[in-house]
Amino acid sequence: MVTSMTGYGRNEVCVSETNISVEIRSVNHRFLDVSTKIPRSLLVLEDKLKKVVQSYFDRGRIDIFITIEGHELVERTLQINWELMDQYIEGFEKIKKRYNLAGDVPVEVVTEMSDVFTIQESSQESDFVHDSIIKALKNACRQVLEMREHEGEELVEDVKSRIEMIENTVKLLGERRDIVIMEYRDRIKERIEKYISSEFVNDDSKLYQEVALLAEKGDITEEVTRLHSHVSQFLHTITQQGAIGRKLDFILQEMHRETNTVGSKSNDVKISEWVVMLKSEIERVKEQIQNIE
Repeated sequence: MVTSMTGYGRNEVCVSETNISVEIRSVNHRFLDVSTKIPRSLLVLEDKLKKVVQSYFDRGRIDIFITIEGHELVERTLQINWELMDQYIEGFEKIKKRYNLAGDVPVEVVTEMSDVFTIQESSQESDFVHDSIIKALKNACRQVLEMREHEGEELVEDVKSRIEMIENTVKLLGERRDIVIMEYRDRIKERIEKYISSEFVNDDSKLYQEVALLAEKGDITEEVTRLHSHVSQFLHTITQQGAIGRKLDFILQEMHRETNTVGSKSNDVKISEWVVMLKSEIERVKEQIQNIE
């Protein structure tokens, strides 16, 4: 099934008195790019979160947002290095005695001893919390996948209708080829009759040789054949599973190249009009498939 690269998913989990919200936003990107915006207490989960997303998607810019409301999942405990504190106090007493100083050590001095006071963090029910977050992430991924699949179906319908228009125009190009050759023949004959002797005009072999040379220069048969082939390849590819966006983009580039060649070869007004139409539709399809995974 064809999927787009745009989607959104959200899932919540409640642990004790803490609400954890997991959100995913997906947009276009040439490759798979996963970014996380999560609390510091959950950074240990970052690699696991990315691996979960990678198991669901092949392309797209995926942003993971995790927010926590209520009680924090991390307990913070103040730890005091009493042995070091004793050494500080003993040192202060020696200083007072040595220099005959009076008074007590100010509290401000004690609180500035950063090597004495440390804050230790410990996770509450960390395994259960982490498993719950992973489960919520998977649920959000499934929501995004469902949205991407739905949008992908709509994209395919629009693209197919445009490819059908392209195919019909290519058929017109093929049908127009013989008419163009006849028009070339008439123009050459008219010029010969105007500027060359009548004996030369009656020489059909030379006339046809000139027509053949001109027709060969403006012959678009090969380009039309390749365009038909590209259209068939595109319609076949769009029914395949997995990431097909880049392959479709390559096929469209080839279609655009063949169309340019047709335009450069032909001096026919009608073909020039169809070439403009073709290029316009190819560009529109190209814009659409930029959002296909």
